[in-house]
Amino acid sequence: MSLAPRAVVVHRTTEYEELVAHHGTHGQAAFFLSSRGRSIEEVAERHRRTRRALAEVTSAVPLTWRQARVERSDLDRVLFAPEDVVVVVGQDGLVANVAKYLDGQPVVGIDTDPGRNPGVLVRHRPEQAAVLLASVVATGVDELTMVEAVADDTQRLVALNEIYLGTAGHQTARYRLGLENDGGVVEAQASSGVLVGTGTGATGWLRSLWQERGTRLPLPSPTEDRLLWFVREAWPSPATGTSLVAGELKDSAALTLTVESDRLIAFGDGIETDALELTWGQTVRVGACDRRLRLVG
Repeated sequence: MSLAPRAVVVHRTTEYEELVAHHGTHGQAAFFLSSRGRSIEEVAERHRRTRRALAEVTSAVPLTWRQARVERSDLDRVLFAPEDVVVVVGQDGLVANVAKYLDGQPVVGIDTDPGRNPGVLVRHRPEQAAVLLASVVATGVDELTMVEAVADDTQRLVALNEIYLGTAGHQTARYRLGLENDGGVVEAQASSGVLVGTGTGATGWLRSLWQERGTRLPLPSPTEDRLLWFVREAWPSPATGTSLVAGELKDSAALTLTVESDRLIAFGDGIETDALELTWGQTVRVGACDRRLRLVG
């Protein structure tokens, strides 16, 4: 007997809740903001919209389904099941936060603040939740490409937008960079780090580097099995080069990076607190992940 689907509603603490938790009361938070020329009402209204959206989405879950609610900071402690339907209520970035914990579960993105959020990943409104959940099995999904980094000690990191490799303080990183199946060409480099991004990430950090470089390489689409990579501020010296600073990874192609610093890290989607720790001599391989994020369209 198969289990009924479980709707896992993912959200994050609002700015208003964080302010009140920090300052103790609504009044003290309001005084703090007013002393800086801001009104708490703007923050409080966004909080109310988020709470209304959560209530509407929760009430839209079919009665025969199970339910769970997860705050963003607890995602690493949740065991997602194959029958789960993940409902992300919040910003686009919250979809990226949950993506690496999933393995094929469909994701419905609900925008709590239309006009303020780009809506690239949270594509739907709270009032659409009932229809979407009722037909989620038949609803078309986009299979979004993800990127992964795998170290030679089996550490593994998966991200939806991009993976950054460098130092924790974004200072000079020293390493040897190469492309798999490219005749063994490897270059010693000193730089501010390496960024490898997907088509979903092409609306964020990856796009800013792409624009800055003026490269002729087209940005990938979110569902395309192609990644772009850039070396940030490579430094030429007698011992380090700058010939391998940008490119694309198609199909199963990958970058390899061998650490020549005491400590480098690799983190995904801007979350430095969840990073691979890499030490001198270790090698990490970065390329497209076999898993995809199944986002309801």
